[in-house]
Amino acid sequence: MTQQGFKKFRRRAHQQATPVSDSVEEPRRPAEDLAEPLDLTHDLAADPVLALPSTLPALWDRLERVAFDPEQPSRAAVPLASACRGAPAARSFDLLRTRLLQVLKARGWTRVAICAPTSGCGSTFSAVNLALSLARVPSSRTILMDLNFRSPGVADALGVAGPEDMAALLRGDCPLHQALIRPTETLAVGLNGAWDENAAEILHDSRSAAVLDDMIEQTEAETVLFDLPPMLEYDDAAAFLPQVDGVLLISDGTQTTAAHLAACEGILAGHAPLLGVVLNRGRATDGAAAVA
Repeated sequence: MTQQGFKKFRRRAHQQATPVSDSVEEPRRPAEDLAEPLDLTHDLAADPVLALPSTLPALWDRLERVAFDPEQPSRAAVPLASACRGAPAARSFDLLRTRLLQVLKARGWTRVAICAPTSGCGSTFSAVNLALSLARVPSSRTILMDLNFRSPGVADALGVAGPEDMAALLRGDCPLHQALIRPTETLAVGLNGAWDENAAEILHDSRSAAVLDDMIEQTEAETVLFDLPPMLEYDDAAAFLPQVDGVLLISDGTQTTAAHLAACEGILAGHAPLLGVVLNRGRATDGAAAVA
């Protein structure tokens, strides 16, 4: 083989050994695939539109404040002892307050029912004035609930206006912050404004117990007073006894008899302790409230 022929042979052998390159071009990636990845670390707190809401204030601070001056009750329907602190009635309510707080604190109690044997004994008068006396204790929290569906009177007694549907609250149909108002810094009130013939059934309902438990837990109230109908005229108070720690019985020096008090004690026996008897219109006090 000549030298020129050998060179041609080597050139053909090299071309056969070298792989043929793929002439097909690699498909181009879509433009969106080449974009920068999304930034998922956006600071929501820095954007006022996207920022989450801050923590709500405590329930007590969200309750509506209403105009009320306990020392100048211009619209009150009953005499308020806070307007005449030097009167015998005012001193009697302060004494009742102190004794009641001592008992409640010693036993870890919070809930007190206030009712009378019969109508006209002054249970609302006593409940309102006791609540105002309790509310004067600095840094305290007192709630007064009008659960007298037969003759509600707390709103008129205080001369204040606000939501008046305790039935809706106890059924769980009305939130707490819309059902309670605050006449003073340390006093919240649940008003009632309508007769309800199903009052006993409402107070029997387990939903009522759950609502009251939630109310006390959220408000952190130290004392809760419940103004109830007469014990010997309706079964409302008896139905509500499982929800209270004790009962203050309001008697009237002009109409309450020993038989009335004995009948009430019989209803309470085994269900709730009798914390005491408050005497209204007694001769010794010249018409003022006194602790019996």
